[in-house]
Amino acid sequence: MDDRIHRGLAEAEERFQAIDVRLTDPDVARDPDRLRKLGQERSDLEPVVETGRELRKLLDELDGAREMAEESDDPDMRALARAEVGELERRCSILEDRARRLLVPKDPLDDRPAVLEVRAGTGGDEAGLFASDLLRMYRRFAEGRGWSLELMDVSEGIPGAVREAVVTVRGPGAYGTLRYESGVHRVQRIPATESGGRIHTSAATVAVLPEAEEVDVQLDPGDLRVDVFRSSGPGGQSVNTTDSAVRITHIPTGLVVSCQDEKSQHKNKAKAMKVLRSRLLDRQVAEKEAERARDRKAQVGTGDRSAKIRTYNFPQNRVTDHRIGLTLHRLEEILAGDLDELLDGLRLAAEEERLREGT
Repeated sequence: MDDRIHRGLAEAEERFQAIDVRLTDPDVARDPDRLRKLGQERSDLEPVVETGRELRKLLDELDGAREMAEESDDPDMRALARAEVGELERRCSILEDRARRLLVPKDPLDDRPAVLEVRAGTGGDEAGLFASDLLRMYRRFAEGRGWSLELMDVSEGIPGAVREAVVTVRGPGAYGTLRYESGVHRVQRIPATESGGRIHTSAATVAVLPEAEEVDVQLDPGDLRVDVFRSSGPGGQSVNTTDSAVRITHIPTGLVVSCQDEKSQHKNKAKAMKVLRSRLLDRQVAEKEAERARDRKAQVGTGDRSAKIRTYNFPQNRVTDHRIGLTLHRLEEILAGDLDELLDGLRLAAEEERLREGT
């Protein structure tokens, strides 16, 4: 077993046992916050500890099988032992790989809700239609996982097109699952309005931010300029005839957030503040990622939204993720929300990168 994995499993086992002891402490039992934190830590450690115990058991069996394969006087027993050695080595390799991945430090933001922003890029009306397709794709993916979506803000273009949309996706591991979707998504297809049958290339930008809590980002009211205005686009009578829409400008950074989805100015302001905090937290995360990636080329995880990350080619029924070199010839299923293979590939690539860097 790799020394680093051996040390990591031993430390996890030691910590797991220490937590079990602390959970029997009456003082801990009377403190709900400490009890919750220790319970969560124990839950996170449990799969690591179980994998370590199973791996140690298999390694003991492997040692026994190897000894029999070398020392038995019976040729048939030696043959059986050699076959068992091969099978045990295979199972140990699988468990060691699982342990290596489980020992990768979990990002504390992974279980946060995800604030997902989709914006039309180059390509005019066709880019807006593609942005709408992407928004629908993420909605169907979330629904397939039993997650919920809350619309924060939307700006529409021609019928069926979206200039910009902001939604919050809530569910277990939402941000950790969707975080690698940040970047430029490119589409190649023949627009419905194209009479000559020419293929057009358009783009949309996706940003995925961890939803921020008030404790993550402290906002000074003096740093904010709040403007109210009349909502535009489709909506009920009170949405379009009152100054219910809110625009918040964070003066130090120049970040601007608007929300006009709700009829209430108060609700729109609360939503806009949530998005603003998330964007500021995302800046902090991006700065840390950039610092980590300064001396190396990062495959995924830097959140660089100027980089083309994926191409959706309709004539070839092809989707290619350029970061990991993965091409799938089932575009319709992917746009219908079947993103698991793409997202699993990106997650594995990120884990491999962190394992190589030892972070």
